[in-house]
Amino acid sequence: MDLDLRKLRYFAAVAEHRHFGRAAEKLYIAQPVLSRQIKAFEQELDCALLVRTTRTVELTAAGQQLYEEAQGILAAVDAAVRRVRDADHGVRRLVVAFSAGLYVSEAIREFATRHPEVETDVVPARWWEPDAPLRDGRAQIGYLRRPFNESGLHTIPIGHDPRVACMPATHPLAARRELTLADLDGERMLDTPKRRTASLEEKFELIASGHGMALVPRSVARAYVRPDLVHRPVTDAPSAETCLAAASDHHDKLLREFLDIATATLRS
Repeated sequence: MDLDLRKLRYFAAVAEHRHFGRAAEKLYIAQPVLSRQIKAFEQELDCALLVRTTRTVELTAAGQQLYEEAQGILAAVDAAVRRVRDADHGVRRLVVAFSAGLYVSEAIREFATRHPEVETDVVPARWWEPDAPLRDGRAQIGYLRRPFNESGLHTIPIGHDPRVACMPATHPLAARRELTLADLDGERMLDTPKRRTASLEEKFELIASGHGMALVPRSVARAYVRPDLVHRPVTDAPSAETCLAAASDHHDKLLREFLDIATATLRS
């Protein structure tokens, strides 16, 4: 069975908004049309994707899996279309993927100063598969944290990102200036591998709601500052290693130059 990309986009919009009306507005189509398209899509796949009530729309297990897959598929298709259009218009473009909390703007500014004729862009790397934008063609370079699948990639170590304990501001440990792993014994830790589809926003919302705490890279904690959360250094927790990554067989001169600029900039 061929996958209908139009219906996949319709489904992704509903899954994102959890609401047919808001999804229809985003897609600029009538709500009844959207509803019929989703029902037809479910019939084609022979499985239920959504649980509909009078007020809410929730994803089934199959719907959650498809939504996760759809984000990468649609992003890769959009990237391919953009590359075709760039080739047609003679546009040269360099796209950099980045993990949450890591900033590559200084390197991009330096590169743009040297090569104003090259369009530069960025794409976020999802924490559970940071190498995906490099593998599906959305980006040529990634500024990422290990671990990730490094097969077929050339990596350049950049530095280390210490991990901190993120917890509600009302937690007893929040009064401490720094912690050790022993201090966290008995605490409920959010197990990220079991919640791999959760966004960082969802994770921090769960922490603030008292569902537990989490060890996160310090740069991530600083990027999501909010008054009901605190983060404290954990002196004996292993740091996350940061690195630049690019396809091993990619020998483009501009890419190599950007890697040189980014390596010098990010290590400074």
